[in-house]
Amino acid sequence: MRTQVAIIGAGPAGLLLSHLLAQGGVSSVVIETRSEEYVAARIRAGILEHSSVELLESAGLGARLRAEGDQHRGIYLQWPGERHHLDFVDLTGRSVWVYGQTEVQKDLVVARKADDQEIHYQVSDVALHSLEDRPYVTFTDESGHARRLDADFVAGCDGSFGPSRAAVPAAQTYEKVYPYSWFGILADVAPSTDELIYAWHPDGFALHSMRSATVSRLYLQVPNGTDPQSWSDDRIWEELSTRLGHGQNGWKLTPGPITDKSVLPMRSHVRTPMRHGNLFLAGDAAHIVPPTGAKGLNLAIADVALLSKALVASIADRNDTLADRYSDDAQRRVWRCTHFSWWMTTMLHTSGDPFDAQLQLSQLRWVAGSRAGATGLAENYAGLPIGY
Repeated sequence: MRTQVAIIGAGPAGLLLSHLLAQGGVSSVVIETRSEEYVAARIRAGILEHSSVELLESAGLGARLRAEGDQHRGIYLQWPGERHHLDFVDLTGRSVWVYGQTEVQKDLVVARKADDQEIHYQVSDVALHSLEDRPYVTFTDESGHARRLDADFVAGCDGSFGPSRAAVPAAQTYEKVYPYSWFGILADVAPSTDELIYAWHPDGFALHSMRSATVSRLYLQVPNGTDPQSWSDDRIWEELSTRLGHGQNGWKLTPGPITDKSVLPMRSHVRTPMRHGNLFLAGDAAHIVPPTGAKGLNLAIADVALLSKALVASIADRNDTLADRYSDDAQRRVWRCTHFSWWMTTMLHTSGDPFDAQLQLSQLRWVAGSRAGATGLAENYAGLPIGY
């Protein structure tokens, strides 16, 4: 097989890249180790930045988002006895949208099928070759046949465990592993809040999020290695009620049937450079952030926005300037978002040290009470412009 860009990974990063490339007149073939159903069902991010929504709309992918997504003006910051609303629109003129990664994936699949995008699911034995000269990718397709895909460029959008990350030799890695995890649940119950609640509590952080008007997404800070099945539903709702302040100023947390339980380890991971020869990394293949700042999916969208322009310029215009700058340009935003995610995480998660707790409460009071502090959080949370 022959194409201009071989894309490894059919998640949001890979499919959005193929969509943007097609709009620029560049062909691509996508390969994916998982099934289409598995990729579509992965429960991941739920918040889209202002810049991500603008990009999706400009690419013709915003109709269902606008019709079915939920636009939020801000978030609530809470600690025992106090809850404060930060209005991002008043502070920065930018909002965020609750629209799950599963919904973004659905929109992308529909768009790519409408364009007859070639996608190979359930492949195995993926290997990258000759990346500094004439790159090609070998794999075994779903039927068990050995295949070779030649391309001008390869885009690694295959996450932190795919082969693309390992194909960058001598990459420098920066990593921080946090001493706690998130215990996340999905519940078939209407959200008990109109916007997300980020709650500091002596027993640990809690977050009330949502997926729709009838489905709530909630999280608890737990020790690393926690078995989600060791927590009963009653215990989960009791702990959420305590940390989220059930009864505080008349607010109530409404429990409901829990449909999913999972534990997510918290870590930051950045690899540089995001390019080797004719291989370019995007999304989780190049960086991981803790979910506290809602940056994972948004960083992937920003990466492929830059990468698509770079590859179109190289192929259509024979101008490599953007491709040569891609890694540096992308990592400016990566490190800004990595810092913001670390800042939010360390402000809200307890360590058991009473000194740390007092520093956290002081910081929370400053952010909630200072327009400058609130604006800094709002600017980063609602999202800096793509290309920052």
